Amino acid sequence: MSATLDDLAKMVGVVMVFEYTPDGKCTAYKNVSPEMAAMASGFCATVTMQFNTLAGAFSALSERPWTPQQGWIYRGCDYTVIVGNRGYRAVFAETEKADINQLTHILLESN
Repeated sequence: MSATLDDLAKMVGVVMVFEYTPDGKCTAYKNVSPEMAAMASGFCATVTMQFNTLAGAFSALSERPWTPQQGWIYRGCDYTVIVGNRGYRAVFAETEKADINQLTHILLESN
């Protein structure tokens, strides 16, 4: 179930969507100012890098495959961040309004 940024941006409860490079450069965004998209891209790239490092280490220690990363989810207070596309496409959504399961499926299953 692949979706464009426009498709994701139109979903109920979605606050912003964006794509970024591994070094945190925002390459595309919807529903957000360029400044906010750039800042959020940097934050998400940092977390993605940390998870890539942890996954590699845990794979070696556990002797089980944890790579390649497919994405990650963070929920805090009223908002949820879902990152997919191997860690380089993000959706910020209002937890109570958005269909988090559907967003997760779209972002993590379309890798």
